[in-house]
Amino acid sequence: MAAARNDYYATLGVEKKASPEEIKKAYRKLARRYHPDRNPDDKEAEAKFKEISQANDVLSDPEKRKQYDSGTGPFANTAAGGGFGGFGNFEFDGSSMGDILSNLFGGSASGRRVRSQPRPERGRDLETEVSISFEQAVSGAQVPLSVHTRTICATCHGTGAKPGTTPTVCPRCHGRGIETQGQGMFSISQPCSRCGGSGTVIEDPCPTCKGSGAVGAVKRYRVNIPPGVKEGSRIRLAGKGEAGPRGGPPGDLYVITHVAPSHIFHRRGDNVEVEVPLTIPEALRGAEVKVPTLSGLKTLRVKPGTTHGTVQRLRGEGPPKLGDRGQRGDIHYRFKIEVPSELSDEQRAAVDALAQTMNGHDPRAQLFPAGAPDASGAGER
Repeated sequence: MAAARNDYYATLGVEKKASPEEIKKAYRKLARRYHPDRNPDDKEAEAKFKEISQANDVLSDPEKRKQYDSGTGPFANTAAGGGFGGFGNFEFDGSSMGDILSNLFGGSASGRRVRSQPRPERGRDLETEVSISFEQAVSGAQVPLSVHTRTICATCHGTGAKPGTTPTVCPRCHGRGIETQGQGMFSISQPCSRCGGSGTVIEDPCPTCKGSGAVGAVKRYRVNIPPGVKEGSRIRLAGKGEAGPRGGPPGDLYVITHVAPSHIFHRRGDNVEVEVPLTIPEALRGAEVKVPTLSGLKTLRVKPGTTHGTVQRLRGEGPPKLGDRGQRGDIHYRFKIEVPSELSDEQRAAVDALAQTMNGHDPRAQLFPAGAPDASGAGER
């Protein structure tokens, strides 16, 4: 008695006249829904997943589908409307799982498609460094740059093969670019060890590039450094990286900036800081002092009684903020009271007179709680 066979069109929910694209679309939708990873420990989902995978394995292969529709080949001993003889004992093995994953992520339906030519690849990104002054970092600059890179070989035009020859289909992977090894219910795929994943091999390499399709070169640019870069800023130059193998798009070039320090301005994030020395009389009485900015000079008013380390800020007078057009940081002026290391007789007399006017004020009194024993003799012998 002929074995009953499943209706694979009904399993995938498509009509018998469905196009390969409609079959692939229906399979992907159902495979995602019933995939074991989404339905752990669900036997019904696992069985359904096997069923739709079995249906796809047949209907996505033009030759198998033709035999299935006509009831010939391995389907000759099956009755219409049921399972099929030669494929009736379908197993969810490593080979079929490889095909399933290939279908899910855009591979060939049968997993045996042969590439007619190597697939273009994007070129590698490159990175280089440039040294600029503090002033160039603030205002922006255009600087020359030399980059060691690889360009498409002019002899073979990137194919890697000797002129007059072409790469051939890899005999190991048959053009797929991957090798698959079964591991129980699953399979492990990796780039082909013979062709490196390209799907082709070069039997007669180009004498200029030795089969790589690219040659070393030095490219020279004039790079626009935008205002506001800092030490270690990374500037991306799209399409200035290494040429893509086999006609692929080029990568990008990243320029890392190294900024020379300024003896006046010290970078603090988006802001800069300047130390401003004050004399003791200026700190005590207050004063107006000239200070540098990034564009000239300005006058700051120092309040009477200003202490060492006091910071005064000029908003929006700092460096431009990189990537934030029109916005600038601040300048922080940190006052530093200068104390002379030696005093003249006249200065010592003036200091003594000042001390007399302080009426015995002890600025360290708060260090000792009330009622504490007198420690004035501590450390003396």
